[in-house]
Amino acid sequence: MRPGRQLAVLGFIFVVLYLLVFFAGANGSLKDRLEPKLGLDLIGGTRMTLEATNTVDGKPPTAENLEEARQIIENRVNGLGVAEAEVVTEGNRNIVISLPGENRNLDEVGSAAELRFRKVLKAASGSGVAEAPPAATPTPSGSAVPTPSGSVQPTPSGSASPKVTSSPSGGQGGMAPASPSATPTPSASATASPSAAAPSASSEPVPASIEEQRKAVEQKVGAASWQAANGLQAPADLSADPSLADKLKPFGTLSAQEVAVLPAQMQFNVPTISCAQLDKRPPASISDPNQQVVACEDGASKNLLDKAKVLGTDVDDADAVLDQTNAWVVSLDFTGDGQGKWTNLTREAFNNEGQACDATALGQDGKCRVAVVLDNEIVSSPEIQGVLTGNSQITGNFNQKDASALAGQLRYGALPVTFKQQEAQNVTATLGASHLRAGLLAAGIGMLLVIIYSFFYYRLLGSVIFLSLILSALLVFGALVVLGRQIGFTLTLAGIAGMIVSLGVAADSFVIYFERLKDEIREGRSPRSAVPRAWIRARRTIISANAITLLSAVVLYVVSVGTVKGFAFALGLATVLDLVVVFLFRHPIMTMFARTRAFLSPRVSGLGRALPARNQPTQPRNPRAKEA
Repeated sequence: MRPGRQLAVLGFIFVVLYLLVFFAGANGSLKDRLEPKLGLDLIGGTRMTLEATNTVDGKPPTAENLEEARQIIENRVNGLGVAEAEVVTEGNRNIVISLPGENRNLDEVGSAAELRFRKVLKAASGSGVAEAPPAATPTPSGSAVPTPSGSVQPTPSGSASPKVTSSPSGGQGGMAPASPSATPTPSASATASPSAAAPSASSEPVPASIEEQRKAVEQKVGAASWQAANGLQAPADLSADPSLADKLKPFGTLSAQEVAVLPAQMQFNVPTISCAQLDKRPPASISDPNQQVVACEDGASKNLLDKAKVLGTDVDDADAVLDQTNAWVVSLDFTGDGQGKWTNLTREAFNNEGQACDATALGQDGKCRVAVVLDNEIVSSPEIQGVLTGNSQITGNFNQKDASALAGQLRYGALPVTFKQQEAQNVTATLGASHLRAGLLAAGIGMLLVIIYSFFYYRLLGSVIFLSLILSALLVFGALVVLGRQIGFTLTLAGIAGMIVSLGVAADSFVIYFERLKDEIREGRSPRSAVPRAWIRARRTIISANAITLLSAVVLYVVSVGTVKGFAFALGLATVLDLVVVFLFRHPIMTMFARTRAFLSPRVSGLGRALPARNQPTQPRNPRAKEA
């Protein structure tokens, strides 16, 4: 063979690779061009993994919905003013958000942000304990009055409740907040108007999976408790009926998941179901706009809400702005159709059409309230004091950060998939630097031990191992720099571990080749002829061993998430590049060594007793055969 050709190909690969390192998308100083993209655990930052959930059948979302959710989340993260944020999908369920070099709270970026506007039909206490019904007369807390310019501004009242008002750009009338004290608990004898009465919750069509969960809850609380709860037409007064309190007590022990599958009327009428349980319901528990729902406000007031007449998709834009009192508010601009829906909803609430809102849900001026519901929570529930024909504002105790976060959620739309937080990690820059030093030290120690053992056992052949490992390390390093720029691959602590493991795989291929070479020499062949024959016999074993390692890395990469993916990718990359070095350097350099005089010395070559055995006369194994 002509080893110069293989070495020339290897040299060409190095030239091309490092031209890409220094010039392909590179900028800055020489040090900056040689820096690979490091993961959060090496430089510090924030990482969050969100897992897609489906409360109906548990099936993973479609690839289109997952990608749409990823883009919305990326827009939300970028809307926070974060630089170099990375939002990627993993598998068919997960979205991973990474903010290198920065620690931020990302809890809100994964919320569904499903905005609903619903009339408040009834209100009750959400404490979950028996209370005497207070008076239903709300206390004054403020009002909204038109200004001479036609805009609507709330008069000072000292109330900290969030509210929605008409934007100064136009509108007739406004929306003032209902007083927090205007949420009395009606007695069990209270009756609602015919228009406000909802159909029996048990007759609502529900998916089969929800029906099965309801049956499980019925078995848990008992038939008597379920029957008592299902027969309630209004929130029960437990102080007036102790026996009913005992029957409804098991509902207070239900988990949030179990409460979520109960009918809305049951959630509202059973007083032992508290806001603490309702607020912890899984995401998208009340997302259906065509169903009445129950939601809490400020963790104390439990509200029965009407069907959603205006949705988040009817909002064209949302911005965090300062109002005329220098308070942060979220300004809402509706679409053409959305503006008409909003006007109709405010007209229904202002006139209390059909007497849909009962006395417990009315505001201080006897008008219906409209709840602004974001996911499972009520942001505000202001009283409608006029028919609004213009845009509106969500106001309250917002700071700039909170208002901007809410505006970003509404501006970029609701997620098509609901998520739950699977993993969250914050790494300081100091800890990241410590991880990096530890990882590089471990890699250096591993390589040093392999080299020491190689020179001790194989002597001259140890130089082949040393040069091969150096070349492999340079190839891996260059590939990491280029891949970091082109596909965003980041080197993590797990990736460094994968490269350390690859050292063992590389050492195995050396052992296979060198031991096969010794066998060929023992069989009587010269070193020069033994090298190619040993290569042919060892090549298949080396390829098989590396193929198994590579297959394991691929499988691990496909089925894993998080940092394990980095380990699998680094292991696979190092294995592939090791094969490149085996074919283009190790075999050619061994061919060249076989032509040197030092290779024939047992003390120098490292072939040990193989060469002396070659110079001794071959003794027949059977003495009688010699006599014959």
